[in-house]
Amino acid sequence: MPYIYRVRTHASLDRLESLIAERLKPGADKENIDKRIWALFGERWAVMFTDLAGFSRQVAEYGVVHFLQTIFESQRVLVPCIEEFDGILLKTEGDSMLVIFRDAEKAVCCAVDMQVRLKQYNQGKPANEQIELCLGIGYGDVLRIGDDDVFGAEVNAASKLGEDTAGPWEILLTDNVRQQLAGDKRWRCEPIDYVPPGARAAFRLAGTGADGQ
Repeated sequence: MPYIYRVRTHASLDRLESLIAERLKPGADKENIDKRIWALFGERWAVMFTDLAGFSRQVAEYGVVHFLQTIFESQRVLVPCIEEFDGILLKTEGDSMLVIFRDAEKAVCCAVDMQVRLKQYNQGKPANEQIELCLGIGYGDVLRIGDDDVFGAEVNAASKLGEDTAGPWEILLTDNVRQQLAGDKRWRCEPIDYVPPGARAAFRLAGTGADGQ
């Protein structure tokens, strides 16, 4: 790997690791170091986590090749949508994707379009080849480490909503996202009982035409 490429891809992580190491030293001024970390890496993003409904059951029932087919097909359908709405796909883990957007409303529009595209994709396909998407979206200040990862309360909340809480065709939002949509009559947000750690409240996006309502 060319040296300049290694510098570009690892400089942020190296700097963060050095600051964390400094923070661990006895007598370290943790408050000041934390400010330095946020000054270097703090940014405001909408964070989306996607997950495929019933995926573990399908893997057990149909095998690993079916597993790979479903992942590849979902990404083939969804990645162009992410690009159209100016999202950045940071990473994939199994059947999940982590995507960031500068604008919370664009993240929501992208989520709705993702659902629409998959419903169109599913038409005429047998049940075991259909793809059902769950989504969670947060918005707020995060630590962005290059193009590798993001960390923060809204990241954790979006992950819990998208990967653990949302059912098929559901788009779940933190209260920070709902506030960004306030005043726009296109969106209807219904509160849900579960509130993920790091969020004040959580909501289900309803009446989009992609959620079956």
